[in-house]
Order: sequence, then C-alpha cells, then structure tokens
Amino acid sequence: MKERVTLTLSDQILRRVDGLIDGYQIKNRSHAVELMLLKALGSNVPTKAIILAGGLGTNINKNSEIPKALIPLKGRTVTEFVFDQLKKYGIKEVIMAVGHMKDKIKEYFGDGHQFGMKILYLEEDDNLGTAGPLKLGKHLLDEPFIVTCSDIVFDIDIEEMFRLHKAKNALATVALTTIDDPYNFGVANLSGSNILEFIEKPPKDSSMTKMISAGFYIIEPIVLDLIPKGHTTLEKDIFPKLAADKKLIGYPFSGYWFDTSIPEYYKAAKELLE
Repeated sequence: MKERVTLTLSDQILRRVDGLIDGYQIKNRSHAVELMLLKALGSNVPTKAIILAGGLGTNINKNSEIPKALIPLKGRTVTEFVFDQLKKYGIKEVIMAVGHMKDKIKEYFGDGHQFGMKILYLEEDDNLGTAGPLKLGKHLLDEPFIVTCSDIVFDIDIEEMFRLHKAKNALATVALTTIDDPYNFGVANLSGSNILEFIEKPPKDSSMTKMISAGFYIIEPIVLDLIPKGHTTLEKDIFPKLAADKKLIGYPFSGYWFDTSIPEYYKAAKELLE
C-alpha cells in the first residue's frame, strides 16, 4: 500500500532526481525519490539470501564425494566467492539449505562469523529440489529474498536487479546470462522483461536468444505459498505459474558467470580468478 505525500525540494535536488529517470527502470520523479529513500534507508537490496548447498561436486574427482558447497577454488571454496558477492552489497544474512553430507558443510562454515556472515541452516532429510527448501524456511522469510546456488561464481549487480524487480512489481526475477551454446540449458523466451517460458534443449540452429537462467533469483515471500511440501522445483513447478500471470521477470547481466559443477566452466573460473 502506498500513500501520497507532498515534498518541497530545491531545484538542485530535483535536477539530480530527474537525472535518474530513464523511463524504463525508473519511470518518474516519484519512483526516483522512492528508490533514493530505499537506498538511504539501506533497503535497496534484499537483506537475506538462501544458498542451495545440496548435491555433489562431480567435477573434482568422480571417484570421491565432495559437497558442491565445498568445491575448492583458489585455496577457498566456491561458496566463499558467493559470500563475497553478497557482502559487496551489504548482504550478510545467509540461510544454507543442506542435505547430503550436511555435517561436513556445517563443520566447515559454522555460524559464518569467520567469513563475515551470519549463517543459519535448513536441513533436508530428503532431496526437496530447488523450491522445497524455501518452504522449510518460510518462517525466516518475510521480505524479498535472494536464492542462489553454492557452486556458481558470478558478478551480478544485485542493486540494479532489485531495482528492476521492484519497478516491474515482480514476484520473482531471474538473472539471465548469455552463453555461446545453450543447448544443454533452458533458454529464456522473453517478451520485453517478462519471461514467458524456458525452452529446454532448443534447436541448435534456433534464432532464439541464448540467454539462460544463471541460478540467481530475487523472490517475494508470497511465492512461498505456492510451494507444496516435499520435492518441488522452482524451474518446472513454480516459475511457469508466475510466468502465466506475467509476474516472472528476466534481468540480463553482462558480468561473468561460471557453473563450477561443469568441468569446462570450473576450469574457466580457475583461470579467471588466478
């Protein structure tokens, strides 16, 4: 709910406000002032992130078991690079969804203080997919929140993404990255900023965009009501419902992105961060 107010501002401030208006992400003076206030109040990004930390890192050694959350990278873990990106925008509260080998993950990260984070854990007795763990954490999520994975390395402008999310009144916003060969990924079919669907295994000669989900989302708490108990995925069970209501938005970004569970991407991440 919004309430109309009257403000008296100097010409100098108004010129700065008007300079922010682009007609797309920032539509008018009112919208610009609202975003400036959000930033001044520290509400320009979500305050919490859920990191999906289940699964194995098969790119290291197929004969050994290592959780994705503990994939080594430059003397650290990939998850610590996720922490770095979140802390860059002042996000220090993390909820890690853990299942297989959860004790090893919890032993390594603890309460997060040694990484400059505050970590809580959601423990899965069974594999709940990418949406099921969010349902477990419903009691912890009463504001927009981030969902991402423990095995990706990325450079996303979270503040800009959140600004688009709010401007479009989205229920979920998906970060989209462009890759040369998206055949093994779901390709985003867009109408403006609206994601209509993800096309699995598009034809290699397709003229479609080569934008895929980067596995980084901003989600509104109300979406949790759509998630049933048990194994559920965001990609196949929840996002199609939001897309049908035009509440699923795509945020293309140009920063780097590597899925370190894929050997060639893991190698590329190591080379970039050397």
